[in-house]
Amino acid sequence: MAVPYGTRFEAAFDQVFPMGALMVGEVAPDMEYMSQEDRARGKQAKQKIDERSGKRQWKVVVTDPSAEKERDASVTVTVLADVQPVPPHAVQVMPGVEVRPVAFEGLTVEPRVMGDRFKYQGFTIRATGIVSPQVGAPPKREGKPAGQQGQSEQKTAA
Repeated sequence: MAVPYGTRFEAAFDQVFPMGALMVGEVAPDMEYMSQEDRARGKQAKQKIDERSGKRQWKVVVTDPSAEKERDASVTVTVLADVQPVPPHAVQVMPGVEVRPVAFEGLTVEPRVMGDRFKYQGFTIRATGIVSPQVGAPPKREGKPAGQQGQSEQKTAA
C-alpha cells in the first residue's frame, strides 16, 4: 500500500484523546526557526503558515491523562486558524491551581518518525479549533472495538 508522504488522516477527538485533554500554558504562535546569524542581523521571526490550508499555525500544549508512556503525557497540537484561537475558561481545582479542559475540532494526524537517538513512530496532531469539552460525557477507555487495539500507542508529541 502506497500512502504519499505528508498524508493527514482525519481523527475523532475521542480517538486521539480518549480521556480528554488539559491545556497547559497559553495558545502561542508557531514561529519559524531562526539561526543565531539571522538574529544577529536583526531579522524578524515569522509565524509559520500551513502549506495546505494557508492558515497561520498556533501551538497548544496539552496533557493527555490517557498516556501510557511518560513521553506521550505532554502533546503539542498545532491549531490552524487565521486569528489566535481563544481557549475555554480555566477551572480552579484548588486555590492557585487551575486547569483548562479542552477539546479540538477538525483533528488530523500525520504519521512521522520521531526521536533523536532512538527512533519511534509518532504523529503530528493538527486541529482547526479549540472548544470546551462536553460536560458529563464519560471517558471512553475500556471496551475498544476490534481493530482499534493499540490506539494509545499511536499518539505522541509533535
